[in-house]
Amino acid sequence: MNTDGSRYRIRAGQPGDVAELAAINAAVHLQAQTGGKPHPGIAAWTRDLFAGHPTVTPADFLVAEDVVTGRPVASLVAVTQQWRHGPVQLPVVQVELVGTDPAHRGQRLTDRLFEALHERCDRESVALQLIEGIPYFYRRFGYEYALASGGAPFVPAAALPGAPTAAALRARPGTPADADALAAVDAALADQDGLHCPRDAAMWRYELGDRDPENFVRRGVIALVDPDDTVVGYTVHAVRPSAAGELAVFAAGCARPADWAVAAPVLLAQLGVVGRQTAEVAGRPFSGVRPLLDAAHPLSRFAPAGVPHRPGAWYVRTGDPVALLRRWAPALARRWRTAALRWPDRTLRVDTYGHGMQLEFRDGELSAVAAAPRTVAPADDPAVHAVLPVDALLQLVLGHRTLAEVLHAWPDAVIRDRTTELFLAAAFPRTPPMVWPIL
Repeated sequence: MNTDGSRYRIRAGQPGDVAELAAINAAVHLQAQTGGKPHPGIAAWTRDLFAGHPTVTPADFLVAEDVVTGRPVASLVAVTQQWRHGPVQLPVVQVELVGTDPAHRGQRLTDRLFEALHERCDRESVALQLIEGIPYFYRRFGYEYALASGGAPFVPAAALPGAPTAAALRARPGTPADADALAAVDAALADQDGLHCPRDAAMWRYELGDRDPENFVRRGVIALVDPDDTVVGYTVHAVRPSAAGELAVFAAGCARPADWAVAAPVLLAQLGVVGRQTAEVAGRPFSGVRPLLDAAHPLSRFAPAGVPHRPGAWYVRTGDPVALLRRWAPALARRWRTAALRWPDRTLRVDTYGHGMQLEFRDGELSAVAAAPRTVAPADDPAVHAVLPVDALLQLVLGHRTLAEVLHAWPDAVIRDRTTELFLAAAFPRTPPMVWPIL
């Protein structure tokens, strides 16, 4: 932790910080929605993170304390989670509730909080940190847009299907009793291609019943069930439409991908029911469903034609690209086996202009990823097969860009020969993320 004798020190959160941090966060976040008044949903979210959250404790907050008064004046929280991409397991920190008391702005407190966060993540070998937020702002802390967010078309209310009368599947509200079955669906999804954030039964129980009713990130869950009432899928949605009448959808999954042709109309019809009912209670219009999903998501592909929506992206950072690629090695090996590719040499060298790494092969198959010595000018070193800036490597690993797109966008990305290009193109296809982060 940073204690430099100045007016502020950076420390871990403590249980006694909850009331003051809830007040600060409520006063600085989403003020456009409240007309400058404290946001009760943000305050409730902060309190929930301090007590009862399955993956967050008070110590996961980082706090800037005014040493004169002993009071917290700025903070952020690191929400720990485990993401999956088939055989790959990625420890991830989602950064949330970054805020500073207006009376203490201009003191570089956000800079110092992020410095402390990154030191902690690097020390604890957390592969990725990610955050949504102000456009461009988080680039200054080493973050890059590297994970697609949204892009699925808006589906107007009039285009939503009616409830199918003879479907093999049906939809109903999810309940805490469904937690184990929903966790099993997530486990099946995590084995498929694409990034997922699978929840265990404890996390599903929390989502379904343990959040404060006012919590800003509380969601509704629709369970997709078969004739025996066995849960085989789900959709996660906002608890009510926005002021514009749009019901947001945050996640949707089916344990059996082949079910989507039947499941999508069932789920969309139920979203229409939920949208109309909750809009009436809230005294708002219901204009349609806004899937915050990739345009390639099956719920979107099987939906009626909607209004196109430009995708956004999450900011992502890694402090150790060698460790990240080492974690990603099972996915690389699987993709090369699927493409029937075998590397013709014992090693493949990659450099990021800051880190050197060496992919090691045995009988043409990937066996290890290790750090390698850096060279002064890797783009000119014939022993280096590929030179990829860290931000470009992040986008490749997370399926945000293909190799061809990286080579077009980064003049300083260099591929030594055609064989290397073939291997890396097969290793890093574009893959739509299916991530609903834990908050």
